[in-house]
Amino acid sequence: MDFSALGKLVIVCGLVLAGIGLLLWLAGKSGIPFGHLPGDLSVDRPGYSFRFPLMTGIVISVVLTVILNVILWFFRR
Repeated sequence: MDFSALGKLVIVCGLVLAGIGLLLWLAGKSGIPFGHLPGDLSVDRPGYSFRFPLMTGIVISVVLTVILNVILWFFRR
């Protein structure tokens, strides 16, 4: 593998991670209740609590899929 191509890949991955971090930071500041959306499973009992963010995971998966498909679409052009 050419080091030039590897360097570009590392830069793109870093930018994507920085973008995801920025989106998560902005989502936390916006008041969107990630982890507490309707469809997230939670069980609270004395001495035991269990949380499974099902809907949050689906929302994040759809958003990341759209973002990555748009990025890949731009690179294919």
